[in-house]
Amino acid sequence: MAEERQPKWEGKASAEIASLKAEQVWSCLEDFCNLHKWLPVLDTCSQVEGVPGQPGLIRYCTSTQISSSSDGKDDDDQKSSTTTTKWANEKLLMIDPIQRCLSYEVIDSNVGFNGYVATVNVLPIDGGGCTIEWSYVADSVDGWRPEDLASYIDYCLQYMAKKMEEEFFLQTS
Repeated sequence: MAEERQPKWEGKASAEIASLKAEQVWSCLEDFCNLHKWLPVLDTCSQVEGVPGQPGLIRYCTSTQISSSSDGKDDDDQKSSTTTTKWANEKLLMIDPIQRCLSYEVIDSNVGFNGYVATVNVLPIDGGGCTIEWSYVADSVDGWRPEDLASYIDYCLQYMAKKMEEEFFLQTS
């Protein structure tokens, strides 16, 4: 019997940063292995192999989640916690510092991303500021709906934009 192919999930999120120029935001994103500085869920993001700033670079990203539960046996429920480490290896496919964009793919992970390619663009806005656009194409992810992935990416991007604004504000104060 032929395997049924699921449709690809495609989406795009954007975040406007009125207080920063495109060059400033690009300086935060062009180092492919510093994502943990900007993304709220990552503990680490480090180079595995390749040359910094060159296609073929592979980064390893991890996120640790701690969940607690009680055993439910009596009023003096014992709390226990479980630590789960989620990880992904991501490969830089393209980087263009002139156009301020990069593309990458998840090549291996334990979070259900079997096929995921993203492109991040930093676009100047006439009159000042910039917009970060994060577009993606992904295979379906077990336990997720397309809108879950879209919401997660939008949340992460909005958080990253705010964090970048805060960082540059701290540098200038």
